[in-house]
Amino acid sequence: MNSDVVREYSSFRDPSGHVFEKDGVLYREVSADYMPQYRRLMDSGLYAELQKHQALVAHEETGLDGLTENAALVIRPERIPLISYPYEWTFGQLKDAALLTLKLHRRAMRHEMILKDASAYNIQFLRGRPLLIDTLSFDFYQDATPWGAYGQFCRHFLAPLLLMAEVDLNLNKMLRLYIDGIPLDLAAALLKGRGGFFARQHIVWHAGSIAKHAEDGKAGKEWIQQAARPLSKKAHLSMIEGLIAGIERLRLPNVQTEWDNYYANSNYTKEAESSKCALVRQFLAQVMPKTVWDLGANDGTYSKLALEFGAHVAAMDIDPLAVERNYSYVKREGLTMLPLVQDLTNPSPGIGFFNKERTPLHERQKPDCIMALALIHHLAISNNLPLDMLAAWFAQIGRSLIIEFVPKEDSQVQILLATRPDIFPGYTKEGFETAFSRYFICRKAMPVEDSCRTLYLWEVRE
Repeated sequence: MNSDVVREYSSFRDPSGHVFEKDGVLYREVSADYMPQYRRLMDSGLYAELQKHQALVAHEETGLDGLTENAALVIRPERIPLISYPYEWTFGQLKDAALLTLKLHRRAMRHEMILKDASAYNIQFLRGRPLLIDTLSFDFYQDATPWGAYGQFCRHFLAPLLLMAEVDLNLNKMLRLYIDGIPLDLAAALLKGRGGFFARQHIVWHAGSIAKHAEDGKAGKEWIQQAARPLSKKAHLSMIEGLIAGIERLRLPNVQTEWDNYYANSNYTKEAESSKCALVRQFLAQVMPKTVWDLGANDGTYSKLALEFGAHVAAMDIDPLAVERNYSYVKREGLTMLPLVQDLTNPSPGIGFFNKERTPLHERQKPDCIMALALIHHLAISNNLPLDMLAAWFAQIGRSLIIEFVPKEDSQVQILLATRPDIFPGYTKEGFETAFSRYFICRKAMPVEDSCRTLYLWEVRE
């Protein structure tokens, strides 16, 4: 392999073809063994249909050589600006990804094909819509056979959705622990009878059947493929329709999180909010970023400012309902923004084999600009993170930084200090500037009118 070629580590599981990058361009090898299925996808009209509905990533065929001797073709898929994972999604994102997977499978069956995989990692989000990025997920349909990916679908989508809706909104984070989906016996135990017949049918009874066949010496993640009764096409489609209808009925409970309606309860006056928006726009105009991470974005109120400059924005926050509201807006408007649930004190790590199947957050993209508005006091005071460590962290993950310093005299900081001793003598404007000056050059520092806050534009030192 040439030194300028980098193979995508997570694609090692797929014998149909590997993903690799050459000279900064993303490619996908198609193996000779998979070419009949690929040609059916392209010649049957299925690919064109999925492109029309913006359901499958677009690609072009190239004349490049593949990475292996078995390569028959190399395609160049459209690159997704930022890869995300299901344990970073909101309930609505996971639900939309699940419905897309089922509807893709149903549409494929009309062309005598199926989805052979139902992995949540095959779905990404682009312009507020879920999108299948695995072009080689399709296989020939065979009559009177079960759907081999049914078990995977239940583990990757149905189990976390039911647990989020019936038990706790944050339980999709279990997917960080179980990389191939939440075990159905564990999901059944946590549901404790909740979820009605839909949960009993696809989680509880499914888990029971797995246990039974395990005792019979027929254990395996996809036991259904060998042990289930033959499934006619009519029955197969009926099962898919039932799954679609059941998932469409799932709703979040009426819950409230710590930062729900944050901006409605903030201490900004109209003058301060107007001043802050003007300064953020001014700083963004100076940077002109193509990619932006808005950390602590809440519902994306300020993230939208970066869209005015043509940037792709990743809007991250720890509050799942705030991110849910942002996703609903992004989805409705088709914006180039990716809302994600992310705990910045415990960001998504590298997991899977050799800790490389799923890439750590900071390695997936180096944004041109980071926005950290009304965030520093939460990290430094609520989570005891020293300012110099925060400065070093910001400098590693981005190139420019728009950050709001919130001093101790601010009412929001006073709320944080009301229930704990003030052990932060270094948390001052001077201490902040000293810490960040080690890693950044200060390009601008402007006070937010009608407040005691200051907005800074920093640029990483070379």
